[in-house]
Amino acid sequence: MTARRDLLVLRTGTHGTPVEEYAEALRERLPDYDVRLARTPAAEREEIRDAGIVTGMTIDEDLLSRAEKMAVFACAYAGTGHLPMDALAERGVTVTNASGVHGPNIGEHVLGSILAFTRRFHVGERRQRRREWRHYQATELQGSTVTVVGMGAIGEAVLERLEPFGVETIGVRYTAEKGGPADEVVGFGEDAIHEALARTDYLVLACPLTDETRGLIGREELVTIDPDAVVVNVARGPVVETDALVSALRSNRIRGAAVDVTDPEPLPEEHPLWGFENVRITPHNAGHTPAYYDRLADIVAGNAERIAENGSTEGLRNQVHP
Repeated sequence: MTARRDLLVLRTGTHGTPVEEYAEALRERLPDYDVRLARTPAAEREEIRDAGIVTGMTIDEDLLSRAEKMAVFACAYAGTGHLPMDALAERGVTVTNASGVHGPNIGEHVLGSILAFTRRFHVGERRQRRREWRHYQATELQGSTVTVVGMGAIGEAVLERLEPFGVETIGVRYTAEKGGPADEVVGFGEDAIHEALARTDYLVLACPLTDETRGLIGREELVTIDPDAVVVNVARGPVVETDALVSALRSNRIRGAAVDVTDPEPLPEEHPLWGFENVRITPHNAGHTPAYYDRLADIVAGNAERIAENGSTEGLRNQVHP
């Protein structure tokens, strides 16, 4: 592509934060660029016609069909499964994602969930509501085994934050040979995962949703895992078979669960998961951070500068296609 210095921000924001903040963060980082924000559907349809770089949470095929000069779509989410990737490929559009933006905040969310179950804060909360001063037993995180499934930016952030706590860590990734910041790294083979689960005190799911990870944690896995284990899911709801999770909780086959994602999502009001005292539910909130747009703007602005310097979309940070 020619070194066009224009960038269009689509109107959909995330986490309740105005998308204007994202546009402003990009303007601060790209003073030589024409950074435009399309605030209405009509403005999106018009502005995208001559935009070279477009960024936003999503883009549909209708809007894409109007993009006559777009060379890059900078997705503002880490996942790109919701995008019309085939249509983008047909148009020769390079796609990047927001991988790495969520590492610190989701890492902290996971660590908080683990510590809450370790010190059994949910029991303390119940007794506080009842104004009941009565001691209860808690445990220590030190000496536990934590298995982290998925060793991308989020999984690595979790493992880094666990390091000072004196735990043993097992990482699960597609290519175990790549290793990573865990004491032991295994692949996605059924036998390897089951052997890891049999030693696991805290299971953290931080992997993308793929054909291989859909239903990864089902009945057999929840029977295999240590009955004193806690499941923490910050991946996607369908990575865990919901009925199997409910059954395991009812049968006391696991100590508890912290779920930021569910299947179905949103979780229906009448769903049995709401009723368990040993389940902590957050509404897909682990990804929220006030630093979201700043971190995302760092990635997108850096790529825009690289394009302006090289006149090419090759070698962009977080490039997922082509």
